Amino acid sequence: MSVRVGFLGGLGEVGRNCAFLEVEGRIAMIDCGLMFPEEDMWGVDLVLPDWRGLLKRGDDVRCVILTHAHEDHMGGLGYFLRERNVPVYGTELALAIAAGRVEELGVQKDFRVTPVGEWVEERPFRFMMIPVSHSVPEGCGVAFDTPEGLVVHTGDFKLDPTPIDSRPTDLPAFARLGERGVRLLLSDSTNAEREGVVPSERSLGASLRSIIREAPGRVIATCFASHLHRVRQIAAAGLEDDRYLAFLGRSMERNVRIAGELGALDLPEGRVVGVDEALEMPPHRALIITTGSQGEPFSALTQMAAGRHRWVDIDPTDTVIISATPIPGNETSTSRVISDLMRRGARVFHGRNAHVHVSGHAAAEELKILLNVVRPRTLVPVHGEFRHLRAHAELGEAMGTPEVLVLEDGDAVVIDGDRTRAERGTLDAGLVYVDGSGVGDVREELLAERGRLSDDGAVVAAVAVDYDTGRLAGGPRLVSRGFADEDGAALAAASEAAAAAVGGFADAYPEEGAEGLEAAVKRAVRKAIKSETGRRPEVVAVAQLV
Repeated sequence: MSVRVGFLGGLGEVGRNCAFLEVEGRIAMIDCGLMFPEEDMWGVDLVLPDWRGLLKRGDDVRCVILTHAHEDHMGGLGYFLRERNVPVYGTELALAIAAGRVEELGVQKDFRVTPVGEWVEERPFRFMMIPVSHSVPEGCGVAFDTPEGLVVHTGDFKLDPTPIDSRPTDLPAFARLGERGVRLLLSDSTNAEREGVVPSERSLGASLRSIIREAPGRVIATCFASHLHRVRQIAAAGLEDDRYLAFLGRSMERNVRIAGELGALDLPEGRVVGVDEALEMPPHRALIITTGSQGEPFSALTQMAAGRHRWVDIDPTDTVIISATPIPGNETSTSRVISDLMRRGARVFHGRNAHVHVSGHAAAEELKILLNVVRPRTLVPVHGEFRHLRAHAELGEAMGTPEVLVLEDGDAVVIDGDRTRAERGTLDAGLVYVDGSGVGDVREELLAERGRLSDDGAVVAAVAVDYDTGRLAGGPRLVSRGFADEDGAALAAASEAAAAAVGGFADAYPEEGAEGLEAAVKRAVRKAIKSETGRRPEVVAVAQLV
């Protein structure tokens, strides 16, 4: 009986992680993540996997299994459950953080806290969560016991020997699976190009303490809101320096509250204050932990850097710690925020000038250790851009893995008896955009149009036409927005072209009507502007019959 694993996101990109396992015609989804928009995705709020093909199969989709609580793995869950409400399995913390996203959309949920190290039955699936060390507490890999053998997904992991929560990656559990024989391993590839091993999260402690201790005034620190190990270390360094803690940003406040309730973050009573209180106390007593590590336009740190935050004004006594590395695509915006903060006089510590960040993903030597422990028959690298997948594949080949498949979004792998085969491009796995108008309402053509508007602006050409004769009765009147025409020559030429277009169209009127007239004016204006400037603004033509 064949087993199929398909990929709807996360292969060839960072974010939008979403895979599924199919057994006996039934489907278990592995993660349900989102991706934040890139700079050329105009007006887009979020990007989701395209799971519409699975939704068409109705009751075949039986459950979702979350590996951990990062947005790129669980942030799209609410949108999926809105279409198909199935049980969701995961650790207590992963489900608690995911619940916030789901409840914001008003979606009912069936969340099932899953113990680690125990086999769980959700027929026809049998799976087990395996503890792994990552940058958020309670990260897990998932092992599936299928009719075609063991299928293991590492989730995001690294081999941290001294993790903050004393919960290392359970290599003995992976080894026991390896002894049984792992037919297929899906393994995190994000740091496959990086040699050696990733330093322990605990290694940041001394550097953070030193920066905060030497800060003359306020300290403002930022990291991912779900990076609770990092929040814990920053908070501990602040408390050691006798500072009070304030948390800023809705996701940061929510995750800290959840982590406190579940015991993943222990902060002394009386040392956490509101931002308003932190701003009133002596600056050297305040530590603000906020969102905005990726230069997000509306995040708290970006607003501070631009001088637009409603509470916090950056001054030369402030010290800012950016404890994260930019996600691919965010480098420019992050760099801009750093420069703007420095322009306001703040001292800024970030990953390139201080030891304030370590990755949560295994580097090459760690990946080789896991491969040596699991010894899979087939390796499929997951989670990362194509170059990361390719680098991981080369590690697997060097380790003597019998079969290595480099797949991308839209591909699947099928295990059938002694055969393992790749199905390339068999799944719909495009980008699904979310903006204010809803899910999937934004098409590629609309994004392209928004891009042209941002590059060259828009021109509206209005003409009044005699109803009886089709000849020009008023105008043309041209209005531009975002279109540079300092001496007005381009618009003047476009106006003449519009008038000529109306005159040339009179003989065809009224058979082709106002729509045909507008099309003729639009072509004439666009051609004139391109001839004068070489640019192609978006042109809208309006013909009014009088």
